[in-house]
Amino acid sequence: MTRHGVVGPVRLSDVPALDATDARLLQALGEDPRATVMALSQRLGLARNTVQARLARLESSGALAPFEHRVRPEALGYRLGAYVTVQVVQRSLADVGAALAHIPEVLEVTALSGVADLLVRVVAVDADDLWRITERVLAIPGVQRTDTALALRRLVDHRVGPLLDRAAGTDRPPDTP
Repeated sequence: MTRHGVVGPVRLSDVPALDATDARLLQALGEDPRATVMALSQRLGLARNTVQARLARLESSGALAPFEHRVRPEALGYRLGAYVTVQVVQRSLADVGAALAHIPEVLEVTALSGVADLLVRVVAVDADDLWRITERVLAIPGVQRTDTALALRRLVDHRVGPLLDRAAGTDRPPDTP
């Protein structure tokens, strides 16, 4: 990974599977992100070296997302979010992805199956800024067509807690409305 989270293509299947101990460790970090290795080892009943080695492996293997994922764009003045689907000329996917990585307001690019080739998550200061960003996307060689949908409200925030609970064997019954 390079500065600002720009990476080459990441195969979703390349991220290693976690075991129950890894999941418990990540649960503990989720509850107290500033916990020391010693505090984590005491809480989990593991040797300090075991916790240190597991954390190092989780970081180096790509199992942990970069810290910058915790920063909300709204706090930086980007109050408008949108999802842009992009249709790309065949065999231009890698070049278009690389060009999108140079647009600061592009937070994420995911290759899709189906009619659209890419799903691009962008942020903007306002509608005029979003217009500028989408025009910049359309100007990338290889982009055939875009379609933009505004994000009105996040109903379920990004989460992996329930998946960690399942992996750690501490499933909680789902809340029923």
